[in-house]
Amino acid sequence: MEKLYEYMRRLLEATTSKFYRYLYDEIEWDDRMLGIVGPRGVGKTTLLLQRIRDAHSLDDTLYFSADSLYFADHSLYGTAEAFCREGGTYLFIDEVHKYPGWSRELKAIYDMLPDLRVCFTGSSILEIEKGDADLSRRAPKYLLEGLSFREYLALFHGIEFAPVTLKRILSHEASIPGVAHPIKWFKEYLRRGYYPFGADPAFDIELGQVITRTLEVDIPQFANMSTATGRKLLKLMTLVGSLAPFTPNMSSIASKIQVSRNNVEEYLDYLEKAGMIAQLRSGAGGLGALGKVEKVYLDNTNILYNLAGTAADIGSVRETFFYNQMRVRHDVRSSKASDFAVRDLTFEIGGRNKGADQLKGVEHGYVVRDDIEYGHGNVVPLWVFGLMY
Repeated sequence: MEKLYEYMRRLLEATTSKFYRYLYDEIEWDDRMLGIVGPRGVGKTTLLLQRIRDAHSLDDTLYFSADSLYFADHSLYGTAEAFCREGGTYLFIDEVHKYPGWSRELKAIYDMLPDLRVCFTGSSILEIEKGDADLSRRAPKYLLEGLSFREYLALFHGIEFAPVTLKRILSHEASIPGVAHPIKWFKEYLRRGYYPFGADPAFDIELGQVITRTLEVDIPQFANMSTATGRKLLKLMTLVGSLAPFTPNMSSIASKIQVSRNNVEEYLDYLEKAGMIAQLRSGAGGLGALGKVEKVYLDNTNILYNLAGTAADIGSVRETFFYNQMRVRHDVRSSKASDFAVRDLTFEIGGRNKGADQLKGVEHGYVVRDDIEYGHGNVVPLWVFGLMY
């Protein structure tokens, strides 16, 4: 186990506390067991290491990644039990989905080692309520999304300020302290600001690798898919990238990638949970009311630009950004009158000359315009919707 301690110390030495993700203060860290899930590359590991540095002594804390070679001949439960015997209290497990039988052993840890507090991370496709053992009652699950425009400003440009509510945005009370002209940075965010590694010179290559590994490794591994099925996911992602946003015709898609119609729905769900696409649904939302899928988008604008490059459709970019940022705090649905609905609010997305014709007769309708810095009346700048988390 000494190798695990050594690995933890090396990572902690390289961990910065200059910037914290929005989720850090929302997590009930003292729960006996909790999970943090999210797509590749959004900062789950850094979140764990920051918590250890800020709140724990190395005398009773252990961090490790479940894909370590250490677990070629050691079990998760056995490691946790040995850690407890040595006086350990806080166990942080990264990439738990890469350990076969992870849910059974986490359940055993919870049931048999009551003095141990466990925090684990995993892929966003990981569903703790559908594992081999039901962990939903034992371990609340937190979803970590990519950077908001607000977080991007803090991480990339050192501009820090509190999140802004939707009410303040619609009342034209949202602004960036000390920044009169945010459009330049907003355009940069759309291309490379959603992931914390966006400042890397090789960002486009790295994001391409994230996409490929998610499709070829993460989803097939979690869903016990064959290599051939993994290739179908690549075909589907390529198809989505060329069409998004689009109204899905499951039969047509099935024909193009040569799978059954039911497989298409399943594959789209996996892509959504893995942070590759986002599906806009109809209906009022709420428990048990998933609604019909009305449109399929790529998950975020960085993926959109990575796949489409200079051919990216600006209308798709605008809608993708709005949906991506708004969904973190609100239940976003399709609108019969316009592009999006949030409760009784309706939003029409467009460029600086976008009119309000489609909102005639809509009581609480807003025109969301790109390429404007300030709003008035029911006209709101697109960029301000990136300040909510």
